[in-house]
Amino acid sequence: MKKAKYSNDNEKGREKKLKEDCHLPPHSHANVSQHLLLNPFSCLLSCYITTFAVGHNQPAAFRMAPPTPQPQLAARSRHSKLLRLIAIIILALIVLVGLVVLIIWLVVKPKGLAYDIEDGSIHGFGLSNNHLNATFHFVLRAYNPNRKVSIYYDSMEVSVSYDDQTMASNGVQPFFQRHRNVTRLEVQLVAQSLLLSGPVSKDLHLDRSSGKVELEVRVKARIRFKVGIWKSKHRTLRVFCLPEVHFSSHKDFERTKCEIDL
Repeated sequence: MKKAKYSNDNEKGREKKLKEDCHLPPHSHANVSQHLLLNPFSCLLSCYITTFAVGHNQPAAFRMAPPTPQPQLAARSRHSKLLRLIAIIILALIVLVGLVVLIIWLVVKPKGLAYDIEDGSIHGFGLSNNHLNATFHFVLRAYNPNRKVSIYYDSMEVSVSYDDQTMASNGVQPFFQRHRNVTRLEVQLVAQSLLLSGPVSKDLHLDRSSGKVELEVRVKARIRFKVGIWKSKHRTLRVFCLPEVHFSSHKDFERTKCEIDL
């Protein structure tokens, strides 16, 4: 009897353990063995669901963190470092170019060119039937005040106008102007039987009666700068002057400063 009771107690203990493992109600009267035979996967499924639920109900400190996408983070980090490196290189180049320009400017100390008309006169003036014959004579003074900059004048053209109508023009031979140099250019501009518009001819005749006339003298030149062995690219120099020329004599001529556009 004791052995039978002991065996019966052991059987009840195993059944209770199976019920706990498979999460069956503790007071359920179902036979565990029959339950496993009829539903072979129910115990495993019940254990899995319970384990999953228990795992999610655990405190945050005991949960496993989701895996971090390491390749994406590494790619983003490399991309960020590359952009930072490119920005640093560009900034360094800008600073370097600025320093070079500043050093050159401090060494060269460039100054603006100066142009004047020192003398001007009109010869052989004749105006008949709106046709003009005249020779305009000017002395241009070109001053280069720079100590270390020389100038190549590869081409130059001088023209004279009145009331925005060009009356004569002429070219000047190319020349080289050294630093701190004054170059005087004597230019003769000839108008032969030039047809003038009616208003221009009338205004010029009135100025002839007054004994003086204000003319427009323009200079256009292609130049290059030279500093040491370095030579710049071609640039266009434009000079604009408004000299007042007397018909009677050039002795009354007043030196005229010119405007420069470079």
